[in-house]
Amino acid sequence: MTSITTQTPTCLPAPLKLLYVHESFGSLGGAEANVLITATEMRRRGHSVALWTQRPTGRGEDGWTKTFGDNVWYLGEDDLAAVRAAFSPDVVYVHKWDHLPSLAALGESGLPLIRMVHDHDIYCLRSYRYNVFTRQVCQRKASAFCVFPCLAMIKRNRDSWLPFKWVSYFDKRREMKLNRRFHRFLVVTEYMRRELEINGFDPTRIETFPPVPRAGESVSPSFSSRNLLIYAGQIIRGKGVDVLLRSLAQVKTKFELVILGDGNQRAECEKLAVTLGLSDRVRFAGFVPQAELKAYYRDASAVLISSVWPEPIATIGLEVMRHGLPVIAFDAGGISDWLFDGQNGRLVKWADTAAYAAAVDEVLQDKAKARQWGAAGLELVSDRYDFDRYIGNLEDLFRRVYSEVNDELIPA
Repeated sequence: MTSITTQTPTCLPAPLKLLYVHESFGSLGGAEANVLITATEMRRRGHSVALWTQRPTGRGEDGWTKTFGDNVWYLGEDDLAAVRAAFSPDVVYVHKWDHLPSLAALGESGLPLIRMVHDHDIYCLRSYRYNVFTRQVCQRKASAFCVFPCLAMIKRNRDSWLPFKWVSYFDKRREMKLNRRFHRFLVVTEYMRRELEINGFDPTRIETFPPVPRAGESVSPSFSSRNLLIYAGQIIRGKGVDVLLRSLAQVKTKFELVILGDGNQRAECEKLAVTLGLSDRVRFAGFVPQAELKAYYRDASAVLISSVWPEPIATIGLEVMRHGLPVIAFDAGGISDWLFDGQNGRLVKWADTAAYAAAVDEVLQDKAKARQWGAAGLELVSDRYDFDRYIGNLEDLFRRVYSEVNDELIPA
């Protein structure tokens, strides 16, 4: 018998040193939630994690401190050389980040670089990929068209008293060029993959990684005669709450809508509900903590998503499907990755208020179908969007990219 000797390659120990790069420290939105939960899980699996950031949010920072500890550095005080000297990362995992000098430094560092593409920031001057005046979704690649006639270089300013700020088209082109040097781009849907491809990103470096929320205890919705409908999210123009209200004004079946969330368009939408004669059927409940959402889901018949901007994924859909609720949404952006018309809800033609109203009537008038769609959604999200599998695949990706860049293997 011939014996075969396997030589173990010289390589890094199994635990990795992962440098997260993100614009803010603390709770804020979906991107921040993804940074914290993945970093927390990687640390739990034995890896070292650190953060290079730009500013604190002042919200929920205790959880971030618990995960990153003293391994937090701030742009302006610490450059990449200082971070590398203190932490010596094996892999750099960049989330939302548009600082051009540091992007250039990362590209020249020789480190394995992975970019999580949460939204349209990298290739869209406005960042939300639709015309602020007409709400028409843009399908063009970044070009001079962004300057004229789109006028996308004029962007709403939320950082000071000035209503608008100027965004440089040439800086955006340079940002795209710097980002193309990364070894992997993680997108949340196939729609976002196509967006990167039309903007010149190497399709062989793009992988789909939906930001799967951690599964909590689910509830069983009642689908009661109350005909409760739920909207959960921000009340801002891109989320289309005003379009939702115009749709519901055409619904023939008795219903009750609870809007869970807040935003700068809330007052306008409250007035619109009165104008449309919906004030006795629509309630604005404001911000509701995550722990209290289940009470609403338990008595609901459907969840409504009314976004008219091209959502990268709309994770609220994944969350509510875990509770066996059907979803009705406009076909905007990456929603079609998980919402299949006539299977787990209704995917309605973009901004078609009459079709949306008909879908609501259908769900409320046929509760057996609503239950069937809800069950199909639960099966789909349980099969395709498993949290532990997501974290395991992400960990495997870090190893793969490290191995490719350094031409050596990391033992699992």
